[in-house]
Amino acid sequence: MKKTIKELVIPSQFTCPISLDLMKDPVTLSTGITYDRENIEKWINEGGNQTCPITNQDLKSYGSGISTIDPVLIPNHNIRKMIQQWCVENKEHGIDRIPTPRIPISSSDVSELLAKITNSSKLEMQDSRLCEELVTRVKNLASESDRNKCCFVTNGIGKVLSSAFLELSKGKNAKNASTEEVILSTLTLFLPLDVKSKTILGSISSLRCIAWFLKNGSLSSRRNAVLVLRDIMKMEEQEKVEILLNIEGALEGLVKLVKEPICPNTTKASLLTIYHMVINSSSQSSRSRFVDVGLVELLIELLVDCDKSICEKALGVLDGILSYEEGVKRAYNYALSVPVLVKKLLRVSDLATEFSVSILWKICKNENNGDCGVLVEALQVGAFQKLLLMLQVGCSEMTKEKASELLKLLNVHRDRAECVDSLDFKSLKRTF
Repeated sequence: MKKTIKELVIPSQFTCPISLDLMKDPVTLSTGITYDRENIEKWINEGGNQTCPITNQDLKSYGSGISTIDPVLIPNHNIRKMIQQWCVENKEHGIDRIPTPRIPISSSDVSELLAKITNSSKLEMQDSRLCEELVTRVKNLASESDRNKCCFVTNGIGKVLSSAFLELSKGKNAKNASTEEVILSTLTLFLPLDVKSKTILGSISSLRCIAWFLKNGSLSSRRNAVLVLRDIMKMEEQEKVEILLNIEGALEGLVKLVKEPICPNTTKASLLTIYHMVINSSSQSSRSRFVDVGLVELLIELLVDCDKSICEKALGVLDGILSYEEGVKRAYNYALSVPVLVKKLLRVSDLATEFSVSILWKICKNENNGDCGVLVEALQVGAFQKLLLMLQVGCSEMTKEKASELLKLLNVHRDRAECVDSLDFKSLKRTF
């Protein structure tokens, strides 16, 4: 079979029988038929097939018993070299030379590598330098291809690295910091982790170590620490939240990543981590800390100019903090609260609008000032019209109830002050 690219005929022996495209990593099955590795692996792994697509013959596998899972895929170096030569000869036709593929790691090699990591990290025979070299090898191999990464995951890389991190953190040896840093960096390649791995990383010793990197590490270390913390906090366990809150500098480190962002991903990860901590915090002292570190003011300032994803997460955290009385008081007394929140109504997304309504409702329903300044301010920046429009456009039942209650509170003071910025409605695309 032949295929044409820009009037150039590709020899049929260079094309994969499955995709009919030029092969980049030709491998030969036990049946003698050559395929591109990516395509035949999809056929075998995703399709659950154990036969050759062309001949329909059963494929021979490695070893016996459990090790017969993977059919033999033999790299066809001769065909690959011929394809590379053909690419070079047809460079003027826009054909790029295919790179020489790396041989994927085998399951047995992975098992052996992980066993060495476990042994080198054990407290009684700890060799942090060797452990670091082994984990670095894992990181490099996993970065080479998705196939290698899947092979590591299948063999339990998450549990092995998490256990190694825990053992090293118990050692209380300054020399272990470099190895722990490499493990954190490697763990980010395998996110999200399984429950067992996150449980291990959620131990007091591991969390203290992660918090140290969050506060004192380099930019890359702080990034890796918050990405792993986000995954741990997703378990939404109060015990882990309280442990983290009681670690000196942990919450401050997360707040610093929001205040002095490294990149959008770390900001989002930090906000999500704080969100899970806020909604799962149980003690009064813990709740007060979110307010004491200045999160309310920081989040409102962040909302002035941020993208949709960060806006939604910041509003989610703020809504959680305002579930506490201390949070409501702080937002009530901050000058930017109402103007910024009203601006977000109907401007960002449905989720952002629902969070904004909830926060405004919490602030306004606790109006205890004689002059009702917050309600008047909300009217002046156009809250009444936006809330009416929102009810017409449609929203969830809970948001509708809060919006209706807000309208009742605002309606009493409409004669005192009302001003609408027409620009607030320019981005509205819905018809009603």
